[in-house]
Amino acid sequence: MNSQFKRGVVELCVMKILSSRAMSTYEILEVISNDLDVNENTIYPILRRLTNDGFLVIEKKNVGVGAPRKYFNITDLGKKKFVELEESWNMFIASVLKIMEGKYE
Repeated sequence: MNSQFKRGVVELCVMKILSSRAMSTYEILEVISNDLDVNENTIYPILRRLTNDGFLVIEKKNVGVGAPRKYFNITDLGKKKFVELEESWNMFIASVLKIMEGKYE
């Protein structure tokens, strides 16, 4: 899969996952890697960019002994962006399926 395309899909998936609850990077990876071939090298830059763009916020929580763990949560701006991305994705998929089914005439 093209890496640029993959990043876009993973970004959409990350935002969808975080729309249900805050999660650590490990939890996000655990959910996504069940279905997509994704690792930390893909996730970290996406989380950093989404945070820098104001779509995610980081909460640090103490979980047992050691350094606080970072939890990512989607912002209101992120929720709006997710709706836009999801609509674009659905239109894109519908168009691709139409062509793949030979309904392009």
